Amino acid sequence: MNKVILCGFVGADPKIRYIGERPIAEFSLATREPARKRPDGTTIPELTEWHNIVMHDAHADFASNYIRKGSRLLLEGKLRTRIWEDRNTIKRSITEIYVTSFEMLPRS
Repeated sequence: MNKVILCGFVGADPKIRYIGERPIAEFSLATREPARKRPDGTTIPELTEWHNIVMHDAHADFASNYIRKGSRLLLEGKLRTRIWEDRNTIKRSITEIYVTSFEMLPRS
């Protein structure tokens, strides 16, 4: 099963592009784990992770109209990793979350 559930804040306004007539929205989402103490007394600092989010079709249209930097989202999706070679023939990869459903949450 390939399923991801994230709740976090949008890091930048969505970038919209089109493949044919199909809209695609891409943006970053920040999730965080609060600082905590281990049983031995050591403190683990707060951790922020950044995720690359991709929305298609109706979700992308919604993103272009309503999602902005700082919006809070709860989303479900699938992990996808793309691999390509850049101009200098260096292999690059990126892992993205392809959204299947989402909900906008109030900022808090």
